[in-house]
Amino acid sequence: MGRWTLHLSVGIGLLAVLLACCYAEVNYCFASRAGTCSECLQSGKDCAYCPEETFNGPRCDLYSNILAHGCRAAAIITAQSSMIIEKKQQINMKLQQSQVSPQRMSMTLLPGEEKLVDVEVFAPTKGPLDLYILMDFSNSMADDLDNLKRMGKELAVLVEKLSDDYTIGFGKFVDKVIEPQTDMRPSKLREPWPNSDPPFSFQNVIKLTKDLNFFTSELQKEMISGNLDAPEGGFDAILQAAVCKDKIGWRTQSTHLLVFSTESAFHYEADGVNVLSGILSRNDEKCHLDGAGKYTEDINQDYPSIPTLVRLLGKHNIIPIFAVTNHSYTYYKKLQKYFPIAEVGLLQEDSSNILQVLETAFENIRSKMSIRAEDKPKAFEAQFLSTSGNVAQYGDFDFKPGAIGKFKMLLKAQRKFDENPVCQMDPNEKEGTMRVKPTTFNTAVNVKASVLCPTCDCEKTVVTKAARCHGNGDLVCGKCHCYEGWLSTFCNCSATTSALVTSQCIGPGTTEPCSGRGDCLECGTCVCYNPDQFEGDYCQYDKTQCQRYGGFLCNDRGSCVMGHCACTQGWEGNACECPKSNQTCLDSKGGVCNGRGKCVCGRCECLNSGIEMTATCEPNFQAQLGVCESSRSCVQCQAWKTGEKKEKEECDKCPFKITLVDELKESDQVLDSCSFRDEDDDCTYYYTVDNPKDPAVNDLEVQVLEKKDCPPASLLWLLPLLLFLLLLLALLLLCCWKYCACCKTCCQSCLALLPCCRRGRMVGFKEDEYLLRQSLLTSDHLDTPMVRTGPPKGTDVVRWKVTDNVHRGPNHPQALIKPNPKETIQYPISLRLNRLFSENLSRPESRDSEQLRKEVADNLNEVYKQIPGAQKVQKTAFRMQRNAGKRQDYTIMDTVLSAPRGSYPDIVKLTEKNIQSGNFHNLKVVPGYYTVATDRVAAGAIEFQEGVESVDVHVPLFVKDEDDDKKQLQVEAVDVPLGIAGIAKRFVNITIIKEHASSVFSFLQPAYTYSRQDGLANIPVSREIIEDGRTQVTYSTRDLTAKDKKDYVGVEGDLTYGPGETQKIVPVRLLERGEKDGLLEDKQVKQFVMDLSNPRQGAKLGRYPRTTVTITDQPEPSIMMFKKGTQNFTTSDPTYTIPVVRTRNQDSPATVKWRTKKAQRFELSGPLKFGPGESERNIVIDPKSHPGPIHPETFQLELFDPSSNASIGERKTTIINVTDGAPRSPEIAAIQQMGYPKPKPSGYLAAPPNLKAKATGPRNIRLNWDPVPGNPMGYKVKYWIYGDPEKDAQVIDVKTPQAELTNLYPYCDYETRVCAYNAMGDGYDTDVVSCQTLEDVPGEPGRLAFNVISPTVTQVSWAEPAETNGNITAYEVIYTPINDELKPVGAPKKVKIDNPKKRMLLIENLQSGQIYQYKVRAKNSVAWGPFRDATINLASQPDRPLSIPIIPDIPIVDAEAGDEYDSFLMYSSEVLKSPGGSKTPSVSGDEFMMNGKWEQNFLFPGGSGTRNLSASSSPMSTLSSNYRGAGGFTTDTTTTTYLSGPGSPRRLDMIGGGTEVIMRKRSENRGYTEENIRDSIVMGDASNKFPDQDARLTPGVPDTPSRLVFSALGPTALKVSWQEPHCEKDILGYCVLYQLLNGGEVKRINVTNPAENSVIIQDLLPNHSYLFKVKAQSQEGWGPEREGVITIESAVDPKSPLSPMPGSPFTLSTPSAPGPLVFTALSPDSLQLSWEKPRKPNGDILGYVVTCEQLHGGGDMRSFQVNGDSAETSLTVPNLTENIPYKFKVQARTTQGFGPEREGIITIESQDGSALSQYTNQSTVRREVFHMPTEVRTNVSHTVLNDPFFSEGTMMTTQHTETSGVLTRQITKEVVQRSVVGGATITKKMYYDS
Repeated sequence: MGRWTLHLSVGIGLLAVLLACCYAEVNYCFASRAGTCSECLQSGKDCAYCPEETFNGPRCDLYSNILAHGCRAAAIITAQSSMIIEKKQQINMKLQQSQVSPQRMSMTLLPGEEKLVDVEVFAPTKGPLDLYILMDFSNSMADDLDNLKRMGKELAVLVEKLSDDYTIGFGKFVDKVIEPQTDMRPSKLREPWPNSDPPFSFQNVIKLTKDLNFFTSELQKEMISGNLDAPEGGFDAILQAAVCKDKIGWRTQSTHLLVFSTESAFHYEADGVNVLSGILSRNDEKCHLDGAGKYTEDINQDYPSIPTLVRLLGKHNIIPIFAVTNHSYTYYKKLQKYFPIAEVGLLQEDSSNILQVLETAFENIRSKMSIRAEDKPKAFEAQFLSTSGNVAQYGDFDFKPGAIGKFKMLLKAQRKFDENPVCQMDPNEKEGTMRVKPTTFNTAVNVKASVLCPTCDCEKTVVTKAARCHGNGDLVCGKCHCYEGWLSTFCNCSATTSALVTSQCIGPGTTEPCSGRGDCLECGTCVCYNPDQFEGDYCQYDKTQCQRYGGFLCNDRGSCVMGHCACTQGWEGNACECPKSNQTCLDSKGGVCNGRGKCVCGRCECLNSGIEMTATCEPNFQAQLGVCESSRSCVQCQAWKTGEKKEKEECDKCPFKITLVDELKESDQVLDSCSFRDEDDDCTYYYTVDNPKDPAVNDLEVQVLEKKDCPPASLLWLLPLLLFLLLLLALLLLCCWKYCACCKTCCQSCLALLPCCRRGRMVGFKEDEYLLRQSLLTSDHLDTPMVRTGPPKGTDVVRWKVTDNVHRGPNHPQALIKPNPKETIQYPISLRLNRLFSENLSRPESRDSEQLRKEVADNLNEVYKQIPGAQKVQKTAFRMQRNAGKRQDYTIMDTVLSAPRGSYPDIVKLTEKNIQSGNFHNLKVVPGYYTVATDRVAAGAIEFQEGVESVDVHVPLFVKDEDDDKKQLQVEAVDVPLGIAGIAKRFVNITIIKEHASSVFSFLQPAYTYSRQDGLANIPVSREIIEDGRTQVTYSTRDLTAKDKKDYVGVEGDLTYGPGETQKIVPVRLLERGEKDGLLEDKQVKQFVMDLSNPRQGAKLGRYPRTTVTITDQPEPSIMMFKKGTQNFTTSDPTYTIPVVRTRNQDSPATVKWRTKKAQRFELSGPLKFGPGESERNIVIDPKSHPGPIHPETFQLELFDPSSNASIGERKTTIINVTDGAPRSPEIAAIQQMGYPKPKPSGYLAAPPNLKAKATGPRNIRLNWDPVPGNPMGYKVKYWIYGDPEKDAQVIDVKTPQAELTNLYPYCDYETRVCAYNAMGDGYDTDVVSCQTLEDVPGEPGRLAFNVISPTVTQVSWAEPAETNGNITAYEVIYTPINDELKPVGAPKKVKIDNPKKRMLLIENLQSGQIYQYKVRAKNSVAWGPFRDATINLASQPDRPLSIPIIPDIPIVDAEAGDEYDSFLMYSSEVLKSPGGSKTPSVSGDEFMMNGKWEQNFLFPGGSGTRNLSASSSPMSTLSSNYRGAGGFTTDTTTTTYLSGPGSPRRLDMIGGGTEVIMRKRSENRGYTEENIRDSIVMGDASNKFPDQDARLTPGVPDTPSRLVFSALGPTALKVSWQEPHCEKDILGYCVLYQLLNGGEVKRINVTNPAENSVIIQDLLPNHSYLFKVKAQSQEGWGPEREGVITIESAVDPKSPLSPMPGSPFTLSTPSAPGPLVFTALSPDSLQLSWEKPRKPNGDILGYVVTCEQLHGGGDMRSFQVNGDSAETSLTVPNLTENIPYKFKVQARTTQGFGPEREGIITIESQDGSALSQYTNQSTVRREVFHMPTEVRTNVSHTVLNDPFFSEGTMMTTQHTETSGVLTRQITKEVVQRSVVGGATITKKMYYDS
């Protein structure tokens, strides 16, 4: 008994655990089987518990399951929820105010339960309205105020039009009265502008009133005011207007509108300006208006944040209307998205149209009705449905004013929240009163909802030491709870005394304990090694070995439990393949299988009736050409005993019985009326067929007319006579035709002998010419009508042909290019099938279409196999041809045949031959119609049937990208092979004009495939810019087989492209499959289309104005694209090798085609095939195989037409630059030479053939090749990382033709070669084969960094994982409140960030003083990686940092907002600027992180839109040139003298008078050979000028060191210098602290000698960012720290990322300006200037502006415009003067404006100029960082002196200018790379990053 019960309990436990893990979402009651009764009932709706002691089944399960297992119904414990409507008054439509019904209700819901409530709403025609106008009173709005004052009468008319019960009020705002927002000079505080009021923040001027005359008179008294900066303090005003309900005068039952009028942007919380003014406290969200209505806390509290405004306006039912001018319109449009309902109107510059804006906005608000559930507890989800039951989207409700609207509210209690049971949530999160209302209403349905967490009474009655539990446990609710040391269901097994006897673990039929799959524990209990796979008492069951259906384990509708499928609710069968429901067996009348079968496993098994049945056993008349044809034989046999079923046995099988009648019903009263001729007696019989009137009757109702209609017998004698006359007429016609065949000119005279043909027939085209615009074409064909005149009797077949580009003469360059006859091209072919067209054929996925497509392919392939080189037909589709005479209902088949170009005449003849016979092999076709086309000519035929006068010719237009701007096609009617018609109008010309649009819009490809698992289909819309500017295009989706709101969410709207924008993404949400879609095997392909239309501002639609999106449940398609966007080659390269890479789904083969574009000497194309596992293939072009010399050129390669399981990625094209000269470097030349070795002597082995590489894992690649003949001793395999030189490759020796490469880097490109060897040595190498290893799980992100903005706002950031092992696709941040013991004290909150570039999160509304734990992990295409966690205590952080905290474009979440904000990421997307500034927002990147905090420059009036932390700098250099005469040579060198300024303590020992410093480019081999050579970056003073900071310092404590200088000594060595800080007492020493920015040990260096102000650090890691802190000490203590962040960038060993490559360059990283500037002397008066492209330009580069002027005046400034965006740009500057220093400036011109300048100073010295230039100063100037009313500049000077007796290095000084209390800062980073070589001259080539 004990052993049996033990095994039973183990089995039940494993079953419970399995189902709880695998199918908790399907049967969530399984999750509590091992818990208590209360936990069971709290698991969800319908969960029940059985407390009977003798019950052996699962105690916690669905009620029906427990009942089925034998528990008595009376004993089962369940829980029931409730719903009570407490107040429901009917809507009174006479009451002119918004109303809802019911008004109040309460409900309890079990976890997972849903409740549906019907709600009625009423919006009055003119309901109560409160209109509050909030106006900007800054000086720029003076004319706006004047206009508003003059609009008193118009305003009165408007508000009376909007409402019969209105109030109107007025408020004004400017900004905080404090620096820097306001000019604090006394005179300006009294009158900032002439005739103006003193400055203020916000004032409520006119309380909401019904007296319009009072409103108008009070408004006349107002005067304008003013402030300094352009962004205004409107957020303060909005918040006060919202929370001061009584002082503003808002009424309870009215609609609240707040009109916010301004022309400027806005300040918001923590935007940095308040830090400068010393305001650190957050806004307390309370009313602070004095008796005069003025805001009193403006200088004490910060501005509110955007989430705060959204929450408060929603809470007080206020709808904002932003009436703004064009300067700030875009800012407020983005702000509008955050509000549930808001409007933005565009004001004129003087606000003259404010009333029109207000009226339009009000109408828009009333039309965009949406429902909201406010104050909803987090445990609930709410959806709002239309009366039809469909989920409504935002704005779907169209409640008409004055009528009652209805909707349904679906309220659901979640079962789990953040993976925890909902009953474990805080009480205030699972219960509360929510307000459900339309967005424009104040009144709402108050729903008091709570989650019901029931408890069981039986848990209160505990039987201690129960006999049922053998005295070793307590009995609670029928279940034993064992004491410690006792096990099993009944506590009858002792864990301490039980011996470990493994024999108890051996099951029947097995010999090993636990079947060899687990460990044997006490009491014979088996614990399986892999519980996810093995289970059972003895681990004898494998959970992957249950029956499968359709390839899915248990049909994916259940789980494998104990060797059998445990099906989910609603499914049954051995493999869960059968639905229990009979929904799939219901016929059209609602019956089951039409009463003619039975429903078995979800399918109808129909009785054999002799006729074809549908899937629901209804007669399938469509399959039998209609009901008449299908019932004909049964009617014959029953009525007349004739026909094919006249035998009684056959007739008895008919599915219906007939009724003979004397008169039939009218045809419109029955299903169909039929008539047929009886072959036995030649009589016609009539009958009708109708559905039965009685639903219980399943047979058809067939009534037959008793009397047949037979022909009279007396006319039978005429038959022989008629036959004779017909034969005679046929003989006459035959003779006439024969005569015409011999002499066609006699045709008309012959036919004229016949009475019916006395006049001849003529055919010809209807028009002479067609003029088409390419942008308006919707098809690549034109239906051109051909007409026939004369007697329309008889048939005429007309052959036609069309020729492309007839406008080109015979000597046209394109006409002289003869095509290759062996080239394989595509032949579009069209035939008319002898089959009527049906709707199913228009759907490619339908069964009829698939069957016919297969039949067409089989027969056409059989015919065209006679053509040499022909391939199988593809792309077969079916359509109808309008205006095709009597044949227009027949099916036109279009297909594509690939064959050699020279086969065109043979294909036409073969097609015409088969068409004339009416058969294409066994395919029935209609004679007289066909089309065969190439890419430049086409031929075909059309048919005029008798009585037809007009037929369309389907003419191909041959539209190609390379067409001329105006091209002409000519269509010719060739001849009439069948018929008597002559040809009248023989030719028609078609002219196509290619318009020169400003932009061309197109989808990137005609079709996309997305998986439902993606959740989102991102459709790119490409714009080709011809003339830059703003433009728009409209997009919209349309259903095909996918249905809107069922498979996806349809979208439509306009895309607006700004200057330089080339691509935008349209996101389409994909929906999960519903249960109904998953019944049986719904394999229909789901598709919808997206169309582009209505291009504006001179744009047009391009190649793909429509794209088809396929939604699949299959894996994502492969993405193929070029590996690089640009490839560089030289004219001496033997081949051009262009790699193409494939990502995602690499297990299946895929194909993509490629072609060249704009090449001078060749036009190439071909397919590129990827085999299974291949991730990279190369396109190889041999330039020498094409005629003509090889010249420098630039052309493109394009990928197109991918296979069905693939798509093309973002790099659809690549640019090939072929330059003149030798190979680019010796390494590359060597590699190329190795690819093409010289012939070796005989005896050397050949290269192994067919080398293939396949990635078998993240760190493994498998190679195999075919053996080499000649008995090789072995093979040598070389492999190296792509981009590394081959000489550094690793080599392994193998003896078989295969190798396994291991210990590789994940997601890394490798190149391989193989050669065989014998006694002679190594044989020939194979070509290089590339392969990419697979992705692996990413590592943990870099250590978390925090920036505490305030006690409740924290910014967390992190670094990208050191090992991404693929492409990072998302990050997940989880933050949890914890206590001092690091245990959670609240629910964790999870935020997913889908943009991997945004590694930062701003979290608002945290709990002040609370400890939080943060965890961050990364995700790539493989899986989520491990978490990186950190803890921060907000109580220990300062109230506010002294740095500017907000980063543009980072996610913001509100920690305390409702559910609608919990996972909603808002973005502070830009720094908002004044109209006078740049129109383009500045966006921050990762490189702007300085001093451990994120800092940002804010722009003030007149400011620049550029936001760079450093300006460019360049050293002053001297160019020396040697000149020789003819036959000589020229040597150009760039020399710079580097010496330090006065006061340096050391001397540089000069050898031979100087040190030669060689600067090489990145591609050269650079090294560092002396520790004194360094790069330098200076970080100047930025923060020690704050008055409040100085006030906190104790007298005698040192200030902050005023600057830090970082100098790179090597890839791992750095010198840190600082300037002595100001201190009233002696400095005793310094302390230097440094650590990795992403975490690690903090290292400390103490400097005890106050005279030393530098340290050298040798143990740094390359390419790692470090945070340095330096502080000084005096007798009074330590001073504040100076911080700096620096990175030494260096090339590292790929196998050891922390080890620098010997001789590699090292630079200090910094944001880049254009550069470096490299000068090369060409002659005594000219030089070449070159620079590199900026690494991160602001926008797309259009070109550069270069200025040149003499350093000390004396000449005019010269300016050069350079177009292009190449990686390196050069400019030749002539007409210079020797020995004169020139200053050059280079500035990038982008789509967003102009970037920062790069400066360089240079002197060309002639060879006889022995002295170096005396002008050795260089400077960098960065202006317009901060702008106040007076000009403020920040200058950074870099000075170099040429005294050889000062110490080495460079001196950089930072100058600061402070005006009006505003501090400016400039950081200049100089990157210098040098190597020491002997010599007496300083020679330097350098680059700078700034």
